[in-house]
Amino acid sequence: HVQLVESGGGSVQAGGSVRLSCVTSGFTEDGFYVAWIRQAPGKGREGVASIYRLSGNEHYSDSVKGRFTISQDNDKNTISLQLNNLEPEDTAMYICAADPYTCLPSATHVLAYRGQGTQVTVS
Repeated sequence: HVQLVESGGGSVQAGGSVRLSCVTSGFTEDGFYVAWIRQAPGKGREGVASIYRLSGNEHYSDSVKGRFTISQDNDKNTISLQLNNLEPEDTAMYICAADPYTCLPSATHVLAYRGQGTQVTVS
């Protein structure tokens, strides 16, 4: 089955950058969106970026467009998220998720697969 393992979170000052990685395994086809979603205390879950494995098409929420960049490596097994110009409001647990149908999962969407998450704290 599909497994997703995140790394790269940490603490950073406002205006700084951090790079997150999601190592994936178990995909038997490329027809999946791999997304980064975030969950902050007291806030709903938010899908912020995704990439379609088959085409490499990228999608971003308005809240991060122009600041975050998602990418996949040539073997499509590592999905990275570059977070630039970070703001305190970006503080959250960032979770890597995979879904065959939804590019930016809503707060209530039942994810097909998800990782444990990595914390990003911006002060």
